[in-house]
Parts: sequence; C-alpha cells; structure tokens
Amino acid sequence: MPTHLPAPRSRKARAWLAAALSAVLVATGLGVAVASSASAAPVNISQGKLATSSSAEGPDFTASKAVDGNGSTRWASQFSDAQWIQVDLGGTATVDRVELRWEAAYAKAFQVQLSPNGTTWTTVATVTNGTGGNQTVAAPGTGRYLRLNLTARGTGYGYSLWDLAVLGTGGGTTPPHTPKPLPPAPPGADTSVTHHEFQANCTPTHTLNDDPIVYPGQAGASHSHTFMGNRSTNANTTTASLLAANSTSCTVPQDESAYWFPTLLRGDNKVVAGTEQTIYYKAGIIDYKKVVPFPQGLRYLVGSMTATKEEFRTAPGAVEGFECGNSSFNWDIPASCPIGSQLNVRYQAPSCWDGVNLDSANHKSHMAYPVNGECTASHPVAVPMIEFKLSWPADGNMSDVRFSSGRGFSFHYDFFNAWDPAVLQALTEHCINGGLQCNPRGYDLYKPWAGAVLDASYTLIP
Repeated sequence: MPTHLPAPRSRKARAWLAAALSAVLVATGLGVAVASSASAAPVNISQGKLATSSSAEGPDFTASKAVDGNGSTRWASQFSDAQWIQVDLGGTATVDRVELRWEAAYAKAFQVQLSPNGTTWTTVATVTNGTGGNQTVAAPGTGRYLRLNLTARGTGYGYSLWDLAVLGTGGGTTPPHTPKPLPPAPPGADTSVTHHEFQANCTPTHTLNDDPIVYPGQAGASHSHTFMGNRSTNANTTTASLLAANSTSCTVPQDESAYWFPTLLRGDNKVVAGTEQTIYYKAGIIDYKKVVPFPQGLRYLVGSMTATKEEFRTAPGAVEGFECGNSSFNWDIPASCPIGSQLNVRYQAPSCWDGVNLDSANHKSHMAYPVNGECTASHPVAVPMIEFKLSWPADGNMSDVRFSSGRGFSFHYDFFNAWDPAVLQALTEHCINGGLQCNPRGYDLYKPWAGAVLDASYTLIP
C-alpha cells in the first residue's frame, strides 16, 4: 500500500479520494466511514433527561440515576426478567447508538426501541448474547423516547446500569432542573428551612353541574361543583379555553387554572363562601429542591366521592379532615359547630407525575403520592403538592349539611393547570426550591432579605 497519494486537483477527484479512503478503512478494519462535515456528530442526548422504569430496587436506585451523569450512581430493577427503562429525550431525536455501562447485574438479552409518543414502539436493535460490562449497541432511528426492553437477566439479581447514554442529535434542549439561588442572606439572618411553599389563593365564582375532566363536553352530567379560579370553567373547558379566558378570581392574575369541588348544601340550599380560599403549593417530597413546575394542561382528580369514612380517614391526602371551633380531625361533617364558627377542611393532592400523560382514564393514575418522602420509579417527576384549605359559612346544627356528592367523606376536588409558565416556574423555584414560606407574590414575611417574585402590581420581577 503506498504511503502517499498525490493531491487531488479537482472537486471530483477529492470526492473519489474520500470514497477510496473509506473503502480502505473498512477493508482493513481501521474505520467505518468518513464523516460528512455537514452533519453534526452524535453526542450524549440523554443526560439529565426524564428517565422512568418498570421497577426500582429501592429509592436510591431509580431510573434517573442511570442518566444523571454521575458514574457512581445506578438504576437497579426488581429481580425478574421482564423489565424496562426508558428515557424521554425531550423532542424528536436521531439516534445513532446507545452506550451502556452495566453493574454486575447485566442483561443477557434485550431490545433497543424507539417511539414518537411513549406508546408505540419500534425495535431498532436486538441483543441476544449480552455479556455486561461496557457495551455499545448500534441503534439507528428516530424518536422522542428510547427504551431498553429487557427480557433475560445474566444473573440471579435484576438489571443494574451505572450509565445509559444515548448518542445522537436533536431531542430537547432544556437543561436539567437547576433552581436559581436565593440572594445572599445578611449576617445573622435566619436561613433555616421550615417551609417550602407559596399560596395561590382564589375566591369561589360559580356553581354548575359540570366536570370538564370527568365529563368533558357533557353539560349537566355531574353533581354540582363550586368553581374557583378561571371564571370560564364549564363542561367544555380545555387548556386552550382556560388560557384564552383572561379572567381569574385568583390573587395572581397569571394563574388561569381551574379548581373545583362538590358544592356544600344545607338542605337544598347551596352554601358558597364569598371569601378567598387558601390553596397551598408545597413540596410533597423530602428533597424540596427537586420539585419542578406543572406542565401546562396537567389535570387530575383528588380523592373519591365513593370513599368510605375509613378510606377518607386513611387517604394519603387527608391532613386534618373537617374542623370547626375547637373540634378537628373529623372524618365526616360534625353534627354541630359553635355559632359564629365556620366549617373547614384540608386535603392534600398527589405530587408525583408519571412524566408523560397530562390525564389518564381514571384521572388519577398518572399521578401518585410520594412513598417515604420520595417519588417512585413509576411516577418520578416531583411537582408542587396542592393543598386545599377550604371554609364555608356554616355553623350551629349541621345535621342537614352535606355535599352534593354525599356525606362529608365524599369530599374530593379537581385541578386543571393553566398557569403562565414563567410565573409558575419563578414561584416554584423561589419559594419551594428556595425553602421559603411565601405569600401569593412569592414574598416570605419572615425572610424579607430573600425578596419576592412578583411586584405590587403582580408583574414578574426580572
């Protein structure tokens, strides 16, 4: 083989030379092709992206550990053959290959699959003789989601990956969630963290026998609900209609979300509070800095109108149940309340999202409550935990007081997100991630040095 080739004197000659070199490299095993300068080189497009899995061995071995860029953390599954781990690349991507770094518990057989929607999958590579260690698998194709469909274990344990790197181009460009730091505290200031919340308070506006989540497009199909927030909410409500309404009863004008709950009745008369109701947005997990804003259009149902008294009492969202006067922790509406008092209830929503679906068939299964203070592998995304603290002007003999859905323990509520994304993100990062106890403007009275998110006119502060 000659050690030197004459310099090509034309574009055609240069193209011939590139082809000839490529053929030589392939024939000698030294390479596969000459990359075109017009196409971007594949890079790791999975790091920091949303990863989910069929199971996790424990809270320290969730799917996110395989794409966190930390070589000392890992995902580990339960001990059975049929498992999967998938990554949402954030947008349509062109995938070249996957690079896997297995822990001792590896996959002997698996498929690499791509999907545009997380539901319909196309197999782009099949491995039947995996040996673990560092493994590169060619997986050419396009899709937003990549999944390893694991079918046979190489050991008696589950599957365990230190790293899952997807090499390709495209996908989403959103970086991992990194909350903005708070301003520096002055010397001697209290920097302890006792709360991580902000309030988004709203006044009830109207009642209708509608439920746009459970009975969309079916006016009058539901029991009576009392609506707060977006004044346009009815059976035909959609994300687009909420955003277009530009009318809310919430303190923050940029909160166009819809909130509703069964109407309280005294006999046949509706009892509706004319005052602002407290809606907390909190961290539902221990590591409050992991909480991210709701995606626009997310909606869900909290609680159940068919719950028994015991189910209501033991529900993960029950905080104090019903109270009036000095009586609290009641799991049904009290038989009487002191004159001049009011009926109150507090109830928490689930705060772990599956990361894919804005709704689900039962309007609940795409959401879950944390387990031991953490979101689990099936619902890995920590979003704000909503807590309703509602009150009604009802006192005295309460024997004829009930909800339109039934007894007190039938209480439930719905949420349909239509926040301005920038404002919700700012409040979430400043108040929840920042460990503050904020009012609707994002101001902590006890830590004034931390500043606020919105000015006195509720304009977002740069």
